[in-house]
Order: sequence, then structure tokens, then C-alpha cells
Amino acid sequence: MDTSWWLALAAVVLLALVATLVDGWGRRSSARRGRTAVGTATVAGLPQPAEIWWADVPYEDEARTKDRPCLVLAVRGERATVAKITTRFRHERTGVIPLPPGSVGDTQGRASFLETDELREVPVWGFRRRVGVVDPALWDQVRYLAG
Repeated sequence: MDTSWWLALAAVVLLALVATLVDGWGRRSSARRGRTAVGTATVAGLPQPAEIWWADVPYEDEARTKDRPCLVLAVRGERATVAKITTRFRHERTGVIPLPPGSVGDTQGRASFLETDELREVPVWGFRRRVGVVDPALWDQVRYLAG
């Protein structure tokens, strides 16, 4: 009985396995490279720089958090640096930038204000809903804040 075809079948199966592994490895590497691009599609639902999200943003001096809109400035590992967005304009604060009404995706379309003087760290699992990408002119104004 001729069994040489078993050797050929094993070689084909081995080649298919290697091709599958190499393809998966290549796709994973390109997804990681894509995460650094600003304004690109969200990778696996994670926040990207220049995006506005609703997230559990910590208070300044308390351990509690508040679900509020924020601008993602940088993502490093499991944490993101954000600038919070509020509906209250505080004239005594420096670094407050007005945003167009409706830019945070709330149902009432209220005017909002980006507070750039106090940045917060938010775990990536604390981001709830992506609103969209911030205006490129505004991003050029604040992109340096995260260092």
C-alpha cells in the first residue's frame, strides 16, 4: 500500500496552519499601529485621541466619579488622559474653551465648555459612549496638553 500521499496531506495541513498563524499575527500588529492615528475609526470600542466620549470622570478631590463628556487627549495602556467638558461657564477659570451647542451629543443640545486647566486620568473601561471626533482646529489648539 502506497502511503506517500499521507506525507503530502500533512505538508498541506502544516502550511495552512502556518499561513493562518502568520495572517492573524499580521492583523493584530496592524490594529496596534492604527490605534495611534488621530481621528480614525475606534479600535475595538476603545477611546482614541481627539474623540469626545461620555465616561466616568473622577472629581478633582474626591474618590467619586461622574458620568460626563470629556475629550480624550492621550491613551497609554489601560488609562486615558482627558479634559472634562461641562455645561457651566466659570469665568474665573483659565483655559476654558467654548464648544458649539450639541457637540457632546446630549439630547438638549446645550452649549458646553472644555476645561483644559485640570486633566483627569480615566481607565479605558470607564468610557461609555463615543460622541465623535472633535473639530480639527480645536484639536490643534489642545493636543499638546497631554504631553
